[in-house]
Amino acid sequence: MLRTATAIIDLEALSSNYRLVQTMSPNSKILAVLKANGYGHGLARIANALPAADAFGVARIDEALALRAAGIVKPIVLLEGFFAETDIDILAVNNLQTIVHNTQQLDAIINANLEKPLKVWLKIDTGMHRLGINPEQLAHFYRALSASKNVQQPIVLMSHLGCADEKGNLATSKQIALFNKLTDDLSIEKSLANSAGVLAWPESHYQWVRPGLLLYGVSPLPTGVAVDGILPVMTLQSSLIAIREINAGEAVGYGGAWVSDKKTTIGVVAIGYGDGYPRHASNGTPILINGRRVPLIGRVSMDMITVDLGNDKTDDVGDIATLWGKELPVEEIAEFATTIPYELLCNITRRVHIQLA
Repeated sequence: MLRTATAIIDLEALSSNYRLVQTMSPNSKILAVLKANGYGHGLARIANALPAADAFGVARIDEALALRAAGIVKPIVLLEGFFAETDIDILAVNNLQTIVHNTQQLDAIINANLEKPLKVWLKIDTGMHRLGINPEQLAHFYRALSASKNVQQPIVLMSHLGCADEKGNLATSKQIALFNKLTDDLSIEKSLANSAGVLAWPESHYQWVRPGLLLYGVSPLPTGVAVDGILPVMTLQSSLIAIREINAGEAVGYGGAWVSDKKTTIGVVAIGYGDGYPRHASNGTPILINGRRVPLIGRVSMDMITVDLGNDKTDDVGDIATLWGKELPVEEIAEFATTIPYELLCNITRRVHIQLA
């Protein structure tokens, strides 16, 4: 039977990756990051498959509300905080925790009229210069949050590592040192490590770690740096829908971007950028068919890609093509497409069929 674009989700692999994080950070609680639809794996599906997680992290309030609507009762943290004062009542009613990273958020919480206090994570900018209060603001924010009847005590202090995927980068050591200097006198829970921090910087673990990509079985470290024990959670597949011979000198696909230098057999696979396969995947990007790697040829179309099966092919229409997964790392495909695995996973579109392994 022909298969359209299908993402096979292996929840046992997810559980195994979670246990690996536990082993790597045995003294830390785990905030599992589920933003962007669980990195393309399904928001509620991933949450339900991680019953041991201490909390879940999402980017925005609609993701948090979707989890609550799905029956998830565990703590949920808004990793970007709230965007408007009117959101505060929604946080309170739905028992959502929020990061505070600017003066507007601080003032909105302090001036709110709440029946019960909010759990707050205070984010400090230690060098990434994205979100977070400046180090010199910490004393003011900490005092204000600690004194507010609208804030559940104690708060959590956090920051974010910008270069943790580079083991030798001094920027991470500087961030950890600054975070320690700012927070050593405060005996409350702290959080700094993302997936790369979990793997490469054990001194960044503190009381909470915040793994994202690592849970989904993808390495946050540079391509070629092995991470023992992680298992890909998603395998993306489709099928061959056409096979034909072409002659030397014949072009394939839009713009004639690939021209064969010999007589060969090509195959058409039913997947394209309309499904989330990267449009900028280059000629030679590997696709796995019947246990062998064959190269992508020509431009990626909305619904199809073409591959060079060669003259000794034994493939048939209906055979399964694996675009990435257990035997073909998404990290490798990302490199061919000059992007990162995060983007490929998050770009899986709604028309892709989801199947549990």
